[in-house]
Amino acid sequence: MTAYRLRPATMSDAEAICRIYNQGIEDRVATLETELRTPGERRQWLMSRGPRHPVIVAECAGFIVARTVSPALTEGGLSQAPPGLIVAGTVSPALTEGGLSQAPPGLIVAGTVSPALTEGGLSQARPGSVSADNPSERPGAVRADNPAGPVGWASLNIFNGRDAYRFVADISVYVERGWRGRGVGRVLLEKLTELGRTHGYHKLVLSAFPGNAGGVALYAKSGFRTVGIYHEQGQLDGKWVDTIVMEKLLSA
Repeated sequence: MTAYRLRPATMSDAEAICRIYNQGIEDRVATLETELRTPGERRQWLMSRGPRHPVIVAECAGFIVARTVSPALTEGGLSQAPPGLIVAGTVSPALTEGGLSQAPPGLIVAGTVSPALTEGGLSQARPGSVSADNPSERPGAVRADNPAGPVGWASLNIFNGRDAYRFVADISVYVERGWRGRGVGRVLLEKLTELGRTHGYHKLVLSAFPGNAGGVALYAKSGFRTVGIYHEQGQLDGKWVDTIVMEKLLSA
């Protein structure tokens, strides 16, 4: 299981927020936006937020998911790692020079295998990005501390500027491509619900594409219900697109 740390976004997160948002635009699964944003534009966006419209980011807090080093890994290096394997542990000179073949017996590896690691081995591991056997974990377990920076972000947004709608918030949730389906969206939605109650909202609303089955299922599991469909709500790449409208009553 991967643990995530949630915190308020800062100006230094603008580049990561921009990158993740642009992935959502490019993939055509999350927004009707078509023009890519810039870090500068995202900084202005962050500066424009009011206290009732926070932006949060999710980072890797550490990895407790672990696997024992297999012969394939020790012989072939991280290029042989199965998809989704997470790699962590102390990067000692023996490991960086000799690869996992020098791993001590019983070492458990945890963390996400990045292209840099699979191509260059542990010699490409970021200094300080990994730590060895953690006494607080089971023997041989290892943790990785925030190796990737923000892997997702979310926000509470103005639904409608009229005063009558001040207790309703629109929400946004975006997750880095390589981290989708790994629980990031779920923890961000949980935090948005908590923040919604903290800021006195009665309801959270969102819109989603019908074809985004994974996202719609996640929203449903998080307590959102479908209230309708806007048919041909906007144009994307020259085609009319429907959107699903979902809501979650925070008083329920």
